[in-house]
Amino acid sequence: MKVQIRYFASLRESIGLSHETVETQTADVAALRAELMARGEHYRACLALDRPVRMALNQRMVQGNAVLSDGCEVGFFPPVTGG
Repeated sequence: MKVQIRYFASLRESIGLSHETVETQTADVAALRAELMARGEHYRACLALDRPVRMALNQRMVQGNAVLSDGCEVGFFPPVTGG
């Protein structure tokens, strides 16, 4: 299935992309994250499991077990603080 991926803030800067489309057979957001980390050091460093990366599926905040579907949009971004 094809999945649209969007990277925000420091993740976008580290990976060097704001978005991409990937072909994947992964079932959920956590598996997609793991698949992306396997792509190389830039992905691994900013999507590492010990980093507080937030995830959204079709513009709704989700946990790693959120199920993917063809054509869905997944967003990865670091926690944001404001004042």
